[in-house]
Amino acid sequence: MKIVFISPAGAMHRYNGSFKKALHYAPMTVPTLASLIPQELNAEVKFYDETVEKIPLDIEADIISITAITGTASRAYAWADYYRKRGIKVFLGGVHPSLRPDEARAHCDVLFRGLGDYTFPQALLDYKNGCLKSEYCDYESKSIANRPLPRRDLLKKNSYVTYNTMEVIRGCPHHCSFCAYPAAFGRNILYRPIDDVIDEMKTLKGREVLFPDVNLISDINYAKNLFRAMIPLKKMWFGLTTSAVVLDKELMNLLQKSGCRGLLIGFESINQKAQAFVNKGVNKTSNYELLMKQLHDIGVTVNGCFAFGGDEDDKDVFEKTVEAVQKLKIDLPRYSIITPFPGTPFYNDLIAQNRIIETENAMYDVEHVCFQPKNMSVEELYQGIDWAWKETYKPSNIVHRLGFKPDKMFFIKYATNFAYMHWADKFRAYTKERLCDNSDIPL
Repeated sequence: MKIVFISPAGAMHRYNGSFKKALHYAPMTVPTLASLIPQELNAEVKFYDETVEKIPLDIEADIISITAITGTASRAYAWADYYRKRGIKVFLGGVHPSLRPDEARAHCDVLFRGLGDYTFPQALLDYKNGCLKSEYCDYESKSIANRPLPRRDLLKKNSYVTYNTMEVIRGCPHHCSFCAYPAAFGRNILYRPIDDVIDEMKTLKGREVLFPDVNLISDINYAKNLFRAMIPLKKMWFGLTTSAVVLDKELMNLLQKSGCRGLLIGFESINQKAQAFVNKGVNKTSNYELLMKQLHDIGVTVNGCFAFGGDEDDKDVFEKTVEAVQKLKIDLPRYSIITPFPGTPFYNDLIAQNRIIETENAMYDVEHVCFQPKNMSVEELYQGIDWAWKETYKPSNIVHRLGFKPDKMFFIKYATNFAYMHWADKFRAYTKERLCDNSDIPL
């Protein structure tokens, strides 16, 4: 049996788009699913990731499995339609097919809703035994324990900033109104046994480890036990968390001892009222200054994310945010436009208010406007975020934030900042026409 996975990418993130190699880390979804393919199938497996390579038109396979988020859904459908016309069975899953199953069904032979750890291997066995279903659904998985090692051998060599990506936690206890994860995969929070995590970590080459989980401190006690177990390995790790780390001194201490070198934190806004708008009460803007000081004191670099366009934002938000970013010395600021992904509470509220103005999936990439803002025009929102990117990534402002302290992350911080400066220069070049152009896929 020949199985090919493909992961389409939006125009901005494609191998020939705005981002370069240094801003991509190895994905985990496909290597994990590939590791779960039943051995008795003797499958020949390949993977094409459009963030780092071109997807061939002449793929020969029994099954092509495509994963899609909302921003890549239209392109995923184009690829699916093309391969189906060539007589290849197409499986389709991921965030967007789970959010919009009625839409996705028209473009695949088999639809996967929710998680695929159990349903994907079962579908392959059903295919072999001639009893393949048209749809598989799993919103109630109870465990991600005792899994085989991900198939990192399927990843294109020398294409990612790191291959040492690891999943530890699925899910988050918070109820942010814009988050697509619970709408797509349910609210179960799953934790890998710490022994499983440490055993896999020991197999990785090099010191660096990256955890892409949506909230590494979903359970504080679990996180502390994990970090304690990591200390003897002397790894250098990066992950995603919330601003709540500032509230726990022991957690901060364990971050340092376990080798944490960088955290992505969703600050969302400098306005406390805006936190209530997106239902992210865990963020306390009054703590931001203390948070940054404490993280910098223990050598942790911060990728700070802000979302513009909420109902508490007016035209002053861009200047105020850039001013705060410079004052807080956030190492790698990242700006987005708050995006109402289908199925989320935020989307449903905007539908009820008749404020959704965009139906093209490709526009839901967190950098384009999909709804009518309350306190500014669409163009003012675009102009504001464009200005914020360019102002933040002026060389003088980069130097002001980072200084010249020769710490362990010095060169990485400057390299990523200048990569984002390149991104800022190209931001407005990605128009709707360019984002929606899939003419390179034959009809």
